[in-house]
Amino acid sequence: MILITGGLGFIGLHTARRFLDVGENVVLTQYRVRREPDFIKEQIGKRAFIEKLDVTSAYDVLDLVRKHKVTGIVHLAVPGLGALSAAEDYRVNMTGFLNVLEAARLSDVKRVSLASSVTVYAGLAKGPFQEDAFLPVESGNPTEAFKKALEILGMHYASRTGLEVVALRIGSPFGPLYHSLAAPTSRICHAAARGVPVDFTGARRGVPYEEDETGAFYVKDCALAIQLLQMADKLPHRIYNISGDRPVKYREFAEIVKKLSPNTQIGLQPGRSPRSKPNPYMDVTRIKEEVGYRPEYDLERGVAEYIDWLRKNPE
Repeated sequence: MILITGGLGFIGLHTARRFLDVGENVVLTQYRVRREPDFIKEQIGKRAFIEKLDVTSAYDVLDLVRKHKVTGIVHLAVPGLGALSAAEDYRVNMTGFLNVLEAARLSDVKRVSLASSVTVYAGLAKGPFQEDAFLPVESGNPTEAFKKALEILGMHYASRTGLEVVALRIGSPFGPLYHSLAAPTSRICHAAARGVPVDFTGARRGVPYEEDETGAFYVKDCALAIQLLQMADKLPHRIYNISGDRPVKYREFAEIVKKLSPNTQIGLQPGRSPRSKPNPYMDVTRIKEEVGYRPEYDLERGVAEYIDWLRKNPE
């Protein structure tokens, strides 16, 4: 039985489906929002169980782990970006992770996989980004700060207790159920599905440049990577990059969308952004060599499936 905190989120639901496909049962936690997409709905109450949980309640986390006889935990729960005050953000991130670790230790759970982020590499001048890179203490946003801190504290807790903690540095997945539209790739796919021009208003960095690169990869490959790492018998390392196997230029992404939906108006900026870094993508050699990760979706297949899903399931 695999517990996925934040299991009703974008990555959580696809990860749950992956675990179900390889024969595992799953417990998915929700805090407020409940989603039951068609690809998992038939298993709810049978092999997939949904539980309300506030991860800052130590008793409730431990009770849930013991109730379902959890054998592994994938910790994806995270407060919404900018949703909480600085103090509350700190409390939820730190206390929630500690409660998960303690519940795992007290219940003899084999492994806790912590969702980290490509954002930890934001302070580096160039890529490719590898797991053994030295990262600066300074952090430019909450995600970067908390993920660095949780990695360090998780490894320290593991060294003190013997619990196995693995950090998953997740890149930029796109696909069904991604609702924030922070990533330009998803904005482009949404526009193609609806037959309207792409609107980059409010995007973090504005209109993307054609020659800038993204680590975009399909969410089902992200789920595959998480499942392989969580279920591996042994892991030689404690930090793994999760991404596609190559960087993608926004121009290339746009060309694929135009091939699938010729009338889509995208309007990228020409050239390369003045802020772009050389080779700004994650190296996935480690996860390939150590657990046999191979993305199952090339870019065109992933984009095609996503656009088709959006047309059938408007978000």
